[in-house]
Amino acid sequence: MNMTGKNCIVTGAASGIGKAIALKYISDGANVAIADLKLDAAQAVAAELTAMGPGRAIAVEMDVTDEDAVNAGVQKTVDDLGSVDVLVSNAGIQIVHRIEDFPFSEWKKMLAIHLDGAFLTTKACLPHMYAQGSGTVIYMGSVHSKEASPLKSAYVTAKHGLMGLSRTLAKEGGLKGVRSHVICPGFVKTPLVEKQIPEQARDLGISEEEVVSKVMLGKTVDTEFTTIEDIANLAWLFAAFPTNALTGQSIVASHGWFMN
Repeated sequence: MNMTGKNCIVTGAASGIGKAIALKYISDGANVAIADLKLDAAQAVAAELTAMGPGRAIAVEMDVTDEDAVNAGVQKTVDDLGSVDVLVSNAGIQIVHRIEDFPFSEWKKMLAIHLDGAFLTTKACLPHMYAQGSGTVIYMGSVHSKEASPLKSAYVTAKHGLMGLSRTLAKEGGLKGVRSHVICPGFVKTPLVEKQIPEQARDLGISEEEVVSKVMLGKTVDTEFTTIEDIANLAWLFAAFPTNALTGQSIVASHGWFMN
């Protein structure tokens, strides 16, 4: 299996997990649109990864909550690269509050980025994938696609929703050669997770060390964080797999934090 010549869009790819996935794809000969809200950061990453090769990267400015911006970004990708074979819906943020304290505006923001963004990017890519009779859509879920945690009602709701979207797409897209999957990471020490440590310490009334050792890693088998490389390898597997034998699936990479 390989990704030579595949053209991909990775949202939120200017940093963290998205950048690691883009690097993995490009190192295997794929071309990647680095789609990010921050164009300057996307351009810098695109130049960096293109220099590494053998695939190449382009920068695409994209607010995944804006339908016009998503449609324009997908069209730019097709115009520049020739097609879209793989979509990785990865853009996301984290906001934590107890349900009774969760501002409705922040609830809507969370669902818009995680769930609306996945829907809008999928909707924009599908006509191109259907026209060529092939494609793979990969959603960045979470252990919280399977499990719940205090303070994360909006995040858990959105990540559970991605499971339903992926399974529906697998049913609708199968006869047209399009498959879908959800990657469900455990705690990956990115800025998104590091930001949660003091927030959860405050809201749970415990120390930051306890947040890491008990809340984040307490249920793992080895008290280790999942790495961005772990997740990039799974994204490669789903994108490179050659047939519809593998579709509608979710894989948890969490050091045993959650086991199917």
